[in-house]
Amino acid sequence: MTIGIIGAGHIGGTAARLFEKAGHEVALSNSRGPASLRSLAAEIGPRAHAMRVEDAARFGSIVLLAVPWRTPEALPAPELVAGKIAIDAMNPYGPGGEVLDLGATTSSEEVRKRLPGARLVKAFNTIYYQHLATLGNTGLPIEDRYAIFLAGDDAEAKQAVAGLIEEVGFAPVSTGSLVEGGRRQQPGSPIYNHPMTAREAQRILAAWPRAAAG
Repeated sequence: MTIGIIGAGHIGGTAARLFEKAGHEVALSNSRGPASLRSLAAEIGPRAHAMRVEDAARFGSIVLLAVPWRTPEALPAPELVAGKIAIDAMNPYGPGGEVLDLGATTSSEEVRKRLPGARLVKAFNTIYYQHLATLGNTGLPIEDRYAIFLAGDDAEAKQAVAGLIEEVGFAPVSTGSLVEGGRRQQPGSPIYNHPMTAREAQRILAAWPRAAAG
């Protein structure tokens, strides 16, 4: 699989390491250009490449969006991800680290407006990057692995992302649709940045009042 990574910070860089180790070709990109990423790509391994944002978006059959949500100009042009699976790993934080009030909408709904042709899946946004780097274990049964939550409306796209999550040693746990499930994954929710096994996660979700999820 080819995976384009837009934003090579804590989450993007960590995910790149995991995906490359799992055997996938990854393209790292950021706003500063490929020269700033060549040493990181070399460190990650032979299947990691430094590219411009536009080229990474073209390269990937799956594109991971891991730039600050508040900087939509850092995203690739919509036509470059049209028809592709796009993983939204972003959260609506402001420049001072505050959670932005989006009113009745959610951050992923806004991303869908920005990239209307993408097959959007919300994932990798609720886990701290150091936990992403260290808590994966492919030797455990799925229910005993730490959970990575995902939400979306495209069943095939969600299944592809779930497969990636399993490959890097975690358990994919669906929170539902992009709207309802995305709301469950927002900062401050009971599952946001709280490491838990898939078994624990399913128990929390099963007890979650639907009204609280939107």
